[in-house]
This record gives sequence, C-alpha cells and structure tokens, in this order.
Amino acid sequence: MKTYNLLFAALFCFILGIASAQEKDIKANTSQETENISNTEKLLNSKSFEFIANTAFPTSGTPKNLVGSGYSVTFSPEKIVSNLPFYGRAYSGMALGRDKGMRFQGKPENFTIVNNKEYQVNTTVNDEGNTYVIALSVSDSGYASLSISSNDRGTISYQGEVK
Repeated sequence: MKTYNLLFAALFCFILGIASAQEKDIKANTSQETENISNTEKLLNSKSFEFIANTAFPTSGTPKNLVGSGYSVTFSPEKIVSNLPFYGRAYSGMALGRDKGMRFQGKPENFTIVNNKEYQVNTTVNDEGNTYVIALSVSDSGYASLSISSNDRGTISYQGEVK
C-alpha cells in the first residue's frame, strides 16, 4: 500500500511540474505577443514605417517570390517611396524595356490608419501624371498585405511585413 502511495505522490508531483512549466510557457508567449502588438501599433501610429515585400500577386498569373530582393515601400507623412516590381497589364503605351515597375514617390493624400481587428492604411499618391491608390492591411504581428492600383496599370497585390 505504501508503494502505491509513493507512486501516486510521485506521479502527482510530476504532473504538477509539467502544468507549472506549461503555464510559464503560456505567460512567456503572451508577453511576446503583447510586445509584438505594441511594437506594431507604435510603428503604425508614428506613420513612419516600411513595408518589405516577400511575394507579388499579379491579378492574372502566378505569384512571384521577392524574398531578399530589397523591394519595399517607405511610408511617412511627408513622402511615400515605392520600389516594387510590376507584373501584369499596362493600359498605356509604354515602350518595351522602359517599364519602371511600381516605382513612384510623392506626398500622400488622405493618409489614414484605422484599427479594426487589423490595421488598415489607405492613401493616394500622385507622381508624374499617374495616381496610385494604396491599401495596406497589417496584422498585430506585423505581417501585411499591400494592394496598389493606378490609372495606367492593373491592380497588383503584395505580401510581406512592416518594420
């Protein structure tokens, strides 16, 4: 009988130790998530951040891997600078070999950031007679989806992260 009591006590201590370790892991993960949320929120509230593209999604066609290529969009209240490639349909007569991609810069108009489960960043930029409508959705962890449409090209979407 004493053997069973000792086994029961040892098993109880073992289970209690595992539960305690899991509780510590949950607390650590929760504090890390809270830190990520606050960092993303601070970054977006500053209105000065960078979207780094990992994948391009043309309206028709296959996704393009952009990891490590340095393609990005820099946001600030004074200026937005886009250095992204474009894959898709152009509506104006561009000379072959002269495609500049989704590369533009200009002062953002109607620059808004709204937090509805995900952060929604919307703005418009005018550059060289073209208007670019930008919509960015950012999760609490910093992962983001960017959509850009213009008056002389088809809409294209990108996935990446905000830093």
